[in-house]
Amino acid sequence: MELPIPLRQGVERLLEKVPLPTLKQAAKTLSDRYRAELRDGRLHIAEEMAVKAYLATRLPATYAAVRASLDALSEARPDYAPKTLLDIGAGPGTVLWAALDVWPDLEQAVLIEASAAVRRVGEALATEAMTVMVAWQAGDVTLDLADLKPAELVTCAYVLDEIGPASLPKLIDRLWHLTDNTLLVVEPGTPAGWQRILAVRRQLVEAGAHVLAPCPHEAPCPLVPPDWCHFSRRVARSRLHRLAKDADVPWEDEKFIYVAASRQAAPSRAARVIAPPKSGSGKVLLKLCEKDGSADEKLFTKRHGELFKAARRLDWGDSV
Repeated sequence: MELPIPLRQGVERLLEKVPLPTLKQAAKTLSDRYRAELRDGRLHIAEEMAVKAYLATRLPATYAAVRASLDALSEARPDYAPKTLLDIGAGPGTVLWAALDVWPDLEQAVLIEASAAVRRVGEALATEAMTVMVAWQAGDVTLDLADLKPAELVTCAYVLDEIGPASLPKLIDRLWHLTDNTLLVVEPGTPAGWQRILAVRRQLVEAGAHVLAPCPHEAPCPLVPPDWCHFSRRVARSRLHRLAKDADVPWEDEKFIYVAASRQAAPSRAARVIAPPKSGSGKVLLKLCEKDGSADEKLFTKRHGELFKAARRLDWGDSV
């Protein structure tokens, strides 16, 4: 999955004169903060060079994860086409770009972002490429959400890892109250990210939300640590990305986890593949999260005919 062409071109323009050693150091600092999930009162991408490092090394991966999550939401609700978006902790507008790719008729978007450096970059990237009416607002996601208007789609992607656990229930409660229709929360696909998504999911289910994806049910998650639910998208690395991270491999796998919850139930539900399929000669083994709230492995062989052919085409994260 690649960035939309206007976004990729805008990023290239912003990065073309950045000295590589400076970018590499900023990328290392940013990567260290993300990996450590630091909560030291500082934003991960508060400074201009941190923003540019994010554009070079993290934007393609976060875009791919968000886009995959939105695709799953759209698949669960084929009739859903939001006109208004509220994105909390918007970064440079990653969710907005992905949402417009899925729903080109989106009309209005309000993007809340605490970092002035990120807002400037986001506005610069969007100025010439979007027809949607976009309003950027400064705001701390734990403090400054009181006066916002509800939206049909509310999103919060790669934000909760910067927030203390004690602040999480209040934030999710506020996000749900701001949701006219559907809320999407995306987190890194780590065991800690999964635990945050589980907490969000429990709170939303208790508030009466219908889970659209990835779970085909509202029952407690059937997985038990050290296992955890997450998904993956392979992302092509640009030349600058490889240079900034001293990477030899021309791609990376972005692990992520998400929950999409709505005030409206999905018209139908399907099991989901929750691990990489295991294929062999004439057989494929799928680990599935089922509609009854269970998780199990199912073996499909040539004897299953069309079911086997369909199973061979499925990938990690697909619905069945």
